[in-house]
This record gives sequence, structure tokens and C-alpha cells, in this order.
Amino acid sequence: MVLYKADLRDIYFNLFDFLNLPTLYPQFNDQDIRSIIEEFNKFMSQEVWPTREMADKAGVHINNGVVTVPTCFHELNQKFCENGWFKLGYPEEIGGIWVPYAVSIACTSLLNGANASYSIFIELTHGAMNIILKFGTPQMKEQWISPMMEGQFGGTMCLTEPGAGSDVGALSTMATPRSDGKYQIKGTKLFISAGDNDLYKNIVHLVLARTPGAPKGTKGISLFMVPKFSYDGQSNDVVCNKIEEKMGIHGSPTCELVFGGNDNCVGEIIGQECEGMAQMFVMMNEVRLFCGVQGESQANLAYMLSESYARERIQFGKPIIDLPDVKRMLLKMRSKARGLRALNLYIGSLFDRKHLGEITEAEIALLTPISKAYSTDEGFNVCVEACQVHGGYGYIKDYAVEQFVRDAKIATIYEGTNGIQAMDFLTRKVLKDQAKILNELFLKIHIAIKKAQPYGWHKELALLSLSIAKTKDILNFYEKSKTSKMDAVLGTAVDFLNYISRIVLAWLLLEQASLAKEKLGLIRDADGEYLESKITDYLFYSHQDLALNAGLFHSICVFGEDYSKIIV
Repeated sequence: MVLYKADLRDIYFNLFDFLNLPTLYPQFNDQDIRSIIEEFNKFMSQEVWPTREMADKAGVHINNGVVTVPTCFHELNQKFCENGWFKLGYPEEIGGIWVPYAVSIACTSLLNGANASYSIFIELTHGAMNIILKFGTPQMKEQWISPMMEGQFGGTMCLTEPGAGSDVGALSTMATPRSDGKYQIKGTKLFISAGDNDLYKNIVHLVLARTPGAPKGTKGISLFMVPKFSYDGQSNDVVCNKIEEKMGIHGSPTCELVFGGNDNCVGEIIGQECEGMAQMFVMMNEVRLFCGVQGESQANLAYMLSESYARERIQFGKPIIDLPDVKRMLLKMRSKARGLRALNLYIGSLFDRKHLGEITEAEIALLTPISKAYSTDEGFNVCVEACQVHGGYGYIKDYAVEQFVRDAKIATIYEGTNGIQAMDFLTRKVLKDQAKILNELFLKIHIAIKKAQPYGWHKELALLSLSIAKTKDILNFYEKSKTSKMDAVLGTAVDFLNYISRIVLAWLLLEQASLAKEKLGLIRDADGEYLESKITDYLFYSHQDLALNAGLFHSICVFGEDYSKIIV
């Protein structure tokens, strides 16, 4: 088995040097946070990583409606919960172990990299629990939160139906009021991650459904808590009809669930009728950030394993890491993967600042679709590059990297495809407020550019400034086109999201390169190589990725072709 290897040095640089996390939370010093992450990473190495290949081979199975997960997950989940890792990030008053959100993101990344299939159970249970904590009744919280915190109950989110995928408003699952204030649930949900399993004694499903007479579309959707078993242990008429045979994440069952096949499924409404989409989007946005972390985490671990392999593999009388094309691939992987880590940890720090009273919601909303879409697209691409670095060995299972490709791809698809993320980003996050929040972010970037002027990176800084300036031209083009050619505008949404994503990553890598430049000469030689690598990351990303924005600008504005009318 290939040895697990995480880049803790870069995580610490992000948390301490870039984000200055201990200054936000004086009760946590550097060593406190290091100890938590080091112990968590030790658990990843010793307990989680060894189950990755085993779970991939074993897969999940269904027999007479009973779904079983890989055997290795049972002992793993017990240890994970007994060690308190599931509780990390939650307040002490509900039995949690509170840490800053950015630390939670760092640990979630390590978990995802070590075993993406297992992490799905954890994060979906977190998400369901968070909805109950935020919107549930006192009785719901009293009955369900404790067993979820202890790892006895799992959680899911149930949106998709056979006839309602991305078009959630088309769902047909019905919730009919009963005389006791609860609802009778009837319908079928599709592609439900961790939808049924033997890992938990019970599963708390959060189900979107429509009440009688509710308005059409998303405005008529309500949210219901529907457990697999009632609180007293009776079957609640929730049955897994089948599990999907998938490309990757083989250890996580993706289920078709039938609710109320025998007209005996009971759910409790969360909040009020027709508030379901607003409530579910709280969980959806958490899960979308989780998707971004899925992409980033597997990219970073794929890079670490590829770098180790390239140092050991000898061809033409020298390690292949010294061959020009292999070095190019590794630098591309590292700069992109570290940039994605910086993005997701930065978003985590915005949640921390929000917790402390700062107004950061708009910036979080702006960056979430970038995290979800760009992190997963480019994280997947890094995993593909890892196979290329390994050559023929990358295409076989012995070196672990081909599984990254299979496991990482799903994150570009579920929880809102990346095309939908791009349209949301363009229309709701940028055009809706005339790019107000985006321009506020650009002001931060201009400050970073000005600060870095003495460091001599003139061509790279000019390239970043030019990309920002050209954004105004793109937005003017959209403004002129949106009334008569909105389909054409939406057809370039992915290009626009990628354009802005490259600006954001270049900025974050620039900020970190500037910090590294300041520290060089003030540190011991042992850390100098790492700090130099941070500068290389920024320069290389600018040359190889930010430079591609010139082509995207031409595709959007100069050519300006309306492909929406073309028959495919």
C-alpha cells in the first residue's frame, strides 16, 4: 500500500501566516491548533487511509432492501466517533469540541483526501444535523441531535427525483397533513448519497416535498424530517429500491429511496410550509463548500504521492522529477492544489469572522460557487495529471492515484452541476448587484498587487491587473447582451466563472508569495526551500493558468458568437 503523506506545512502556513487564526481566537494558540491537526492527521494515516483501497474493492451491496457498507467502515466509524472527531467544530453545549471553522475545513480536507467515500457519511450527517439545529423544533433537537453526535444515527438530504434533477421545482413527492400535525410522505428520491446503510442504527432523511395545493415550482416546496425508523424504533416505510453502480466512491451507497410505498411513512415539517428551498439551501451551501474541499483535498494528496513517486522513480539515469516535462506537471499540480487549499481555508476564515460579528456573508456567497465548481473541476484535473506523472503505473491500481480520478469526478456533478454553479455565480452573485461584491474583492486584490510591487514580479502583477481590468469589458458586454441574448450570456457562464476563479487563485497565491518573500532571510535554512516554493507557486500559476484568461476574454467578448441558436 502506498504511504499516506499530507502537506501539514502548507496547512499551517495558511492558518497561521496567511489567515492569522490565533489573532481571531486568542483562546487558541499555534500549538493548540497544531496539536489538533497533527492528531487528526495521525488518525487519517493510521485508521482512515488503510480503508480507502479496501472499501473501493469491497463496495456496497443490497440484499432484500438491506444495504451493507464495507466491513472496514464499521470499526473505523466507531473509532472516529469514540475519538471525538465527529464532534469537532460543534459547541460544547451540545457535546461538541469547538474549534475555529477554518480548522474544521482543514481537518475535513484531510479526511476527504484519506477516504472520500467514508467522508460522505460524516459530512452529510453534519449537514442534516446543522439544519435541525438551525430550524428544528426543541423536541426534534432533544430527540435526534444526541444520537447523531454520538455516531449512532446518520443523515441525508433528499432532493433529486427521477423526473426532477437539476430542476428541483419539478419534484412530485407529496406530504399530506395528518390529524396529529405530522405529514404522510409519499414519493421516490434518486441518487441519495448514503441513503441507506448498516453503518448507523437509524438515518434521518431531510426530504423536500410538496403539500396539497402548494404553488408550482420551488416556491411550493417544504422540508420534512423523515427518519428511517421512528424514534421508538418502528419501521417508517422508507425502503431502498436499488443502489447505483458507480465510477467511483464505491464505499458510499448511492440509493433510490421509496418513501411511503405502503402509505405508512410519516415526516415532521421543519419550519413552515413552502419554506423548504430556503432552508435546504443552508445545507446545500455547506455541502457545496464540502464539494470544493473534496476536489482540493484529493488534488493535494494526489500531488504529494506523485512528488514522492517522481523522486524515487529512476529513468535515463536520474529521478524523473528532474525531467523537464515531469517537473512542469508537478509544478502545475502543486500551484493549483495549494491555490485551491488557500481558497477553501480563506472561505473558512470568512465564516470565523462572521462568527465574530464581521459582515462577510456576501463574500462567502460570492466565493462558494467558485469553490464548488473551480475546486472540483481543477481538483479532478490535478488527479488526472497525477496518473500522467506515474506513467503506466498511474493507470493501474498499485499506486493509488487512479482511484483519485474515479472518486473526484462526482464532485463536479452532484449538489448542483458546475454549469449550474456558473450560471448562479454570473446571474445572482455578479450581475444582480452590478458586480458590487466582486468589485469589493478586486479592491483587496489591487492592494495586494501594490504591496508586491517591490518584489520584482512586474509581468505577473501586470497580468493580474489586466485580467481585472478586462472583467469590466466582459460585464459591459453582458449588460448589452442580457436583454436580447440571455441564453448566449448563460452559455459563457462557465468561461466567466473560470476567468474570475483564476483571478482569485492568483491573488491568494500572490498574498502567500508576498508573505514568503518577507519571511525569507528571517528564518532558518530548513524553511527556506518551502518559502521559495510559495513564490514559485504564484509565478508558475500566473504563467500557466492566469495567462489563459486572455483566451477566455476573446471567447466571450471578441468573438461573441451566439451558439444558443445552433442545432446540435
